Amino acid sequence: MSRAPDGRNQPVEGVGSSISLRCSRIPEPSQLRYRYQTIEFDGTDVHVRTLRDTQQFSDPHGVAERMGVTEAIWPLFGVIWESSQILAQLMETFDIENKRILEVGCGVGLTSLMLNSRMADITATDHHPEADAYLQLNVALNEGRAIPFVRTGWEQKDTDLGEFDLILGSDILYQPDHAALLSAFVNRHAKEKCEVIIIDPGRGNAAKFSKAMLVSGFLQSEIETVPYQQDAQPYKGRIRRFKR
Repeated sequence: MSRAPDGRNQPVEGVGSSISLRCSRIPEPSQLRYRYQTIEFDGTDVHVRTLRDTQQFSDPHGVAERMGVTEAIWPLFGVIWESSQILAQLMETFDIENKRILEVGCGVGLTSLMLNSRMADITATDHHPEADAYLQLNVALNEGRAIPFVRTGWEQKDTDLGEFDLILGSDILYQPDHAALLSAFVNRHAKEKCEVIIIDPGRGNAAKFSKAMLVSGFLQSEIETVPYQQDAQPYKGRIRRFKR
């Protein structure tokens, strides 16, 4: 599997998506290209509109730039990554009864959409200024209920999110300071009894996050990974699970 310029795995083509040539230049705002695809799981189909690829970019008024979302990382929220498919697959059968659930760094919302199809109490968050619009469009594609969304950075302490029984994230520890920021954010929004699941593709920052979670009273274990499709390659990352 190839890697994006920042070291992330390139997005995985979903079932039903077309093969396209990658563009070597950044498109102008009016030239954003999209991909409509259906991600097939064991018993659930999730329909999504994503960016066509990680060469897309549109920030005509500088909103993302003022929020610290640079041109290089702008498109990363808008494609489907392998880690997010692993998390969505896990949530297809995960015990969600009577649980208030938070997805952190939801992107286009694959895992939230899966949980929404199960009528879960799911709230989604992301720092990207376009994430909410993409999420709600994908909710409509799946004819689902509106998913509550809060745009927030992990450093923000004055959110109205409240506390959760289950907190989820996939491939979100890709900057050196993310371990401390995310662990503090999780601790602020975790109920006294809480479970946290982070899909880690193998980044070096995950160990620091695990250590911070242990300091906050969580115990760590791992869940065995399985391919999200029968013909998919085995996932090389880890499913990190924390409970207290």
